[in-house]
Amino acid sequence: MTASDERGTTERVLTLLGLLQQRAVWTGPELGDRLGVTTRTVRRDVERLRALGYPVQAGQGVGGGYRLGPGQDLPPLLLDDEEAIATAVALLVGAGGAASGSGDAALRALTKLDRVLPTRLRHEVRALSGSVESFGTGHLPLDPDTLMTLARACRDEVEIGFDYPSATQPHRRVEPYRLVASDRRWYLLAYDLDRDDWRNFRVDRMTEVATRTWRFRPRPAPAAAAYVQESIASRAYPHQARFLVFASAETIRPLIPAAAAVVRPREDGHCEVLSGAADLDAVLLHMLMLGPDFEVLDPPELAARCHELARRLLGAGSSTAPE
Repeated sequence: MTASDERGTTERVLTLLGLLQQRAVWTGPELGDRLGVTTRTVRRDVERLRALGYPVQAGQGVGGGYRLGPGQDLPPLLLDDEEAIATAVALLVGAGGAASGSGDAALRALTKLDRVLPTRLRHEVRALSGSVESFGTGHLPLDPDTLMTLARACRDEVEIGFDYPSATQPHRRVEPYRLVASDRRWYLLAYDLDRDDWRNFRVDRMTEVATRTWRFRPRPAPAAAAYVQESIASRAYPHQARFLVFASAETIRPLIPAAAAVVRPREDGHCEVLSGAADLDAVLLHMLMLGPDFEVLDPPELAARCHELARRLLGAGSSTAPE
């Protein structure tokens, strides 16, 4: 076999692997048509994949065919350019904001992927990594094409347009700055050109996302992850409350979902909790359930409400209080 023949066989086997990863089951004739070879050659190529560690299973009779099954070892995946970039960006988010243990695994996987990426893709992934931040874990699934379009727009500093649910302005024109992954959703922090201010948008609500022809010069911007977290945990509600909690930020953060409140450490070892709600009594209830002692810092009327509720609670328990 000549070097040219070997290259042709290798390319065909890699194409076969790609086909098996795309669909659950292929018949021999279907694979032969796709590869331009006989079913006998397909069988030989399947044996080559098995020798490389890929568990290709073959079924007999009606409904039979070739399928890529699970194996004891994890052989390399065959990814096209878009799949490799999307995988790397997802790993970047996981490495930066995943729960204890899984973040380290995401970082190891990203390191391995980075070693085998072609130079053209490695440069693009590293550039895109500057467009993604995160806080919390457990993100909801999202259209990867939309995510990549937004990440590239952030990287390339080009305006985007999209439709967004709004009673007054359904179409938006923005300068995208960062993608931020919260504990459940993806957000885009961007400068809204029509409202002349920074806004964050839920990516799952964005439709008809498209890059525009206008490039922009980046403006001084807020810290993306902190801005989005504070927006969804506090500013989005009609009432905001701030508490001093007599415990460390490391103790309190695991007790409060990242999208429900912002926990800020203090130099004295305690922390502040910033949260919002439609009903301030609900915020007080959640703070009581945390356990550690706390003090109301803002707003003043919430402190007065604490005194009123304390008086009522003392009255409710006076008849059964121990002597």
